[in-house]
Amino acid sequence: MTRMPVLYLSHGAPPLADDPVWKDELARWSAELPKPKAVLMVSAHWEEAPLSIGATRPVPLVYDFWGFPERYYTVRYDAPGAPELASEVRKLIPGVHQDEERGLDHGAYVPLVEMYPDADVPVLQMSMPTLEPSRLFGIGRSLAPLRDQGVLIIGSGFTTHNLREMGHGPDATPPAWSAEFDEWAQRTVESGDVDALLDFRHKAPAARVAHPRTDHFAPLFMALGADADNPSERRSVIDGYWFGLAKRSFQFG
Repeated sequence: MTRMPVLYLSHGAPPLADDPVWKDELARWSAELPKPKAVLMVSAHWEEAPLSIGATRPVPLVYDFWGFPERYYTVRYDAPGAPELASEVRKLIPGVHQDEERGLDHGAYVPLVEMYPDADVPVLQMSMPTLEPSRLFGIGRSLAPLRDQGVLIIGSGFTTHNLREMGHGPDATPPAWSAEFDEWAQRTVESGDVDALLDFRHKAPAARVAHPRTDHFAPLFMALGADADNPSERRSVIDGYWFGLAKRSFQFG
């Protein structure tokens, strides 16, 4: 079976569905990948300790956002559950909690709607039990064997994420702090400087403005960990900005 790559993507808010450029970028990206046996999704929007995995059967989506038009609350994504993947995760990481009522949140289903619109790939979501980079990196490393079983591991966040300082409109000129952090992230990921990435709060320019809270950069560390033991090509696949926030997304392998 083909060894699957690992992805870190900027997932967008529910209005991603209204952005034809971004939708096309995600669709073309997935079309270039081997068809996964299942997807293991780590979203910025699920922090829970102990480490938890979501439902392995179809359950309602989690509409974890407020103030949007009603149509965003009627989106469906009826992907199959992934009980076999859940079993493999429990083997790799003992003590994982199972939450059979927890559906996919918007950090998971919003990009998957564009990448696998037929909802024919089993999906399992996993929580982040911490935002501490080295611990997340270690979890990702533990999950790496799943890649050889046809599992696509996706970390879903946003390369810069400051909603208080975001621009006005999807085509807003990116502020300096967003552009500087984005440039640093691309250079540092592609050069393979994992130590600098794990210490990004001290090493990256404008880190505390780009990420007042680190939840949307944290999924990157799981992705890096899943590629740590046999580092492969690391490249930026999507770039550009949305409301001034960097939507850069990476592929490892």
